[in-house]
Parts: sequence; structure tokens; C-alpha cells
Amino acid sequence: MNRLPKAVCVVHLFGQSADLDPILEICDHYGLPLLEDAAESLGARYKGRHPGTLGQVGAFSFNGNKIITGTSGGMLVSRHREWVEKVRFWSTQARDPDPQGLRNYVHSEIGYNYRLSNVLAGIVRGQLEVLDLRVQQRRAVFERYRRAFADLPGIEPQPEADFGGGDAQNGTGTEPPVAVAPDNGQAISANPHSVHTRWLSCFLVDEAEFGMSAADLIRYLDATNIEARPVWKPMHTQPLYRGYECIGGEVAEDLNRRGICLPSSSSLSEEDQQYVIDCIWEAHRRARSAKPRSVALGGLS
Repeated sequence: MNRLPKAVCVVHLFGQSADLDPILEICDHYGLPLLEDAAESLGARYKGRHPGTLGQVGAFSFNGNKIITGTSGGMLVSRHREWVEKVRFWSTQARDPDPQGLRNYVHSEIGYNYRLSNVLAGIVRGQLEVLDLRVQQRRAVFERYRRAFADLPGIEPQPEADFGGGDAQNGTGTEPPVAVAPDNGQAISANPHSVHTRWLSCFLVDEAEFGMSAADLIRYLDATNIEARPVWKPMHTQPLYRGYECIGGEVAEDLNRRGICLPSSSSLSEEDQQYVIDCIWEAHRRARSAKPRSVALGGLS
């Protein structure tokens, strides 16, 4: 007997929104709630709307590596007030009112301590006022990489999805982020309805063209004191879930094998970024020079 899942969870990766309308259409057809993991997409746009606000529940992260940070913690949003109240109840240790009025700790459900402190909440709220600036800075970092590697074979930037126009009534009410690359002052235009924040600058490496694999490039950069990493390891390849049924996954595995995330901090200086760029070019030159040339038999004397 086929069973429907309890819910559908979609993850917006690296600052790029997923294509939500087809997913929402399927969820509506089967009566399934859509849960959005929007931890990496704060500041992005999908057809003029904010990812994380289109499903039944959206979760955002304020971890130390995110575009807005409270060092830890996060935020949950929902159009259902009763859901929010239930989550707030769980997150504050699921304490019931004491029927004796003695302030005993009374629990009818398992609770957790997921509260964000007032101090950290204040830090996050202050940073939200400069969210668009942070997006501009990240997009400028990515654009410098893209230009620097335009003539470098075997390294391909993550494309920015164009989801088309949005509904003005569902818009943000503010102008979309437009980045300015400090190296030449040229604006990096963003589609007003589909904005990739470039939270991480991600590329695919073609081993044959570049001269080394993405894994070897990461090791090379590590030896030069540059932190790079693969794109996320697919969940179905994690030891924890290896025994579970998986449908598909080959694309995610390929991206994990060929993908690389470069330093992308909003505060990354042009000097430090140029060092990263120079090291990647040098890695390519060394790899190509180290490989023996193949000569066709007809060219031998």
C-alpha cells in the first residue's frame, strides 16, 4: 500500500531559492504541507517573494557562518499562528501551567531549550537592517571570482536562476539587492524578482580541463592557508541514512564530487580575494605543466 509522506521539506542552497511554484502545486494537489529550510537563503528572492515564506513553515539560521548571524540560533516563521505558539511551547521546555499554582515544572510533552537570548535577538535585529548591503557584498565577491576565472578552463560558476516576474502584491516593498564590484565600479544587476544572495561562491571543477579534481584543488588551497570546501555531501550518502531507501541522488553526488565553495565572507578584502584567485590560477598552471603531453602516433618521427 502506497502512503503519502507527512510533509515535504525543500532546502534552498547557497543563497539560491528552489523553484517553488511547481513544488507548491504538487503539495497542494496531495494536501501536503511544505516546510522550507531557508537557512541559506535569507535575502534571496523568488518571483519577488522571500523564500521561507511561501510554504507552511520556514526556518532560518543565524549560525556564525550565515549572512546574518547571532553566533547561533535561528528563526521560524509560519502563516499559522497556532503552529508558532506550539513551537514556542516546545522551545521553552514545554512547561505546562502548574494546576496548584506553585510554579512547579509540569510537563505533559517532551520539550527543548531552543530559546534565542534577548541579547542575541537584538544583535540579529540590528543586522537585519543591513541585510541588503550584506547581499550586495556577497554578490560583489562572487562577481570578482567570475570575472577572474572567465578565461580559466575547467572552472564553472554556479548559474543564477531566472524564475521570471513576480506578483507585485506579494513583493517585498523594497528594491532588490544590486551589488557593486569595487574593482571597477560597475553594478552587478540582479533580476528584481529572482535574486541569488551568493551566500557562498560555488563553482564546478572539470578535472580534465582544469588539470586537477575539485578534491585536489581543495587540498592545494588548504596547503596555502585558504579554506575551501566541497558543496554539501548528499544526505543519502551520510552514514546515518545509508540504510534508508533513496530515490535518485546521482545529480547530488556528482555536484558533491565536482563542486567547490570558495571564501565568500561579506568582509573578505579584495587583497585576500586576489590571493585566492592567484592561488587557483597557480594550481591550474602547475597541474597542466605536471601532466605529460600526449602525442599522436602520426606526429612521431
